[in-house]
Amino acid sequence: MSTYKETFRRLDRAALIPFFVIGDPDESRSFELVKAAIDAGADVLEMGIPFSDPIADGPTIQKADLRALAAGMTPSKALAFIHRVTDYRPIPIGLLVYYNLVWQYGVERFFKDFKAVGGSSVLVADLSIDDADEVIAPARAAGLETVFMVTPNTGSDRMRRIAERTTGFIYTVSTLGVTGARNRLSDTVKPLVARLKEVTGVPVCVGFGISSPEQAAEVATAGADGVIIGSRIVQIVEDHLNEPDRAVEEVARFIRQVREAL
Repeated sequence: MSTYKETFRRLDRAALIPFFVIGDPDESRSFELVKAAIDAGADVLEMGIPFSDPIADGPTIQKADLRALAAGMTPSKALAFIHRVTDYRPIPIGLLVYYNLVWQYGVERFFKDFKAVGGSSVLVADLSIDDADEVIAPARAAGLETVFMVTPNTGSDRMRRIAERTTGFIYTVSTLGVTGARNRLSDTVKPLVARLKEVTGVPVCVGFGISSPEQAAEVATAGADGVIIGSRIVQIVEDHLNEPDRAVEEVARFIRQVREAL
């Protein structure tokens, strides 16, 4: 499996990184959606294990978490799901997860098992850089890359600390608040990406609020190495819960449109 840096270096554009909640709306349909995204041109996948209290997420992804939980998804099943995905195509996969799930599973065991199924990195959304030592050592011991978040409010000293501890990519939050599609891109994106480029050589990927091919292209023009799109894709799934084939078609169509824009 290629590292993020190797993956992004091969591209002559920003990487396209769609996000899916594993098991939404159920395991079978979730797998078909992920396969469609890969076939349509996704370069990297960002995937979330459903959690009952996803504090970084807005209503769209919260509802997806609840659908997946109701359908029986668990951390162990999620890892098995990821194994199916990497068997289908050895694509880099970043996992976005909440620390309670990792802790309950067993921190070292979780990272080791995720690596074993083909995982690339774990971002613990509710663990700040101040507590990063909880996960850095076991992640690196398992052979995983580290990913941490930077927001528009992150100060320069803290940004450097985050950059020093990041080996995969920096998940750059484009706007204040939780995940969710926005009508326009935040004015903070370009200066935030520029600040990060001054302090780190690891890839800088931007997420939160990107909901159209035009916004994705704008993020790429701002200098981002990757564009992460979650809520817009999850909303397509929600819009077609009773039309599974249509959901797959629309997700694939959207991914292709973003790929063309990039």
